[in-house]
Amino acid sequence: MNREHLRQLLEEVQGGRLSVENGLKRLGGLPFVELENARVDTHRELRCGFPEVLFGAGKTPAELVEIASTVLERHERVLATRVSLEGAAALSAAFPEARVNERARTVTVGGPAEGEGEGAVLIVSGGTSDAPVAEEAAVTARMLGARTRTLFDVGVAGIHRLLVHTEALGEARVLVVVAGMEGALPSVVGGLVDRPVIAVPTSVGYGANFGGLAALLAMLNSCAAGVTVVNIDNGFGAGYAAAQINRLAVQAAREKEIHA
Repeated sequence: MNREHLRQLLEEVQGGRLSVENGLKRLGGLPFVELENARVDTHRELRCGFPEVLFGAGKTPAELVEIASTVLERHERVLATRVSLEGAAALSAAFPEARVNERARTVTVGGPAEGEGEGAVLIVSGGTSDAPVAEEAAVTARMLGARTRTLFDVGVAGIHRLLVHTEALGEARVLVVVAGMEGALPSVVGGLVDRPVIAVPTSVGYGANFGGLAALLAMLNSCAAGVTVVNIDNGFGAGYAAAQINRLAVQAAREKEIHA
């Protein structure tokens, strides 16, 4: 149940079109549903604006389908991340309308299609090897209602590839910048724009990269203002945060138009 559904229910009770008893029955599934191996938080969208996300790692295909079914009984969309090939196949069989992104390891049902949404979230990645994490960020932000655009393989080893896109960088409301190796790209982007930059270190790199630790520390020590950092390979966390910032910007622009 989302805010709009709850508002409608309360208005029906207030207007006498729905009895208090029946209203309580509709709310009976809140705040969670207990399954054999999971407790699904059905109140998440009401509190946080988006239903509970399925973290696919470690879950069996049957568990993924059961949890996704429970979410979709109460919500219009679901996002599953870090899904195995077997899990993706099971979800696709259960939900023919599901969209699978093999590179991002995500499965989605409902939500905006690619190119749809509001605002502008730009996902920038240093190299093609960083694309799985960048794709995860893009899918996540889009599922939260953001219009997303991707700019891949523009790392600092060939900085001219990035600089030809300075107009696109400036048009975004928030940027997610994904990079491995030495992790320098977010600092460069942060020095070119006047908007929030969310940096994502990846585990891509040679031995001294230490599985992404070198990139993480470099980003935490960025000399560019306005750069914040999420954990290694956490495209989901970056996309989620970017979508929340984007949503606030969209709401502010809408309110400004109303009061103009």
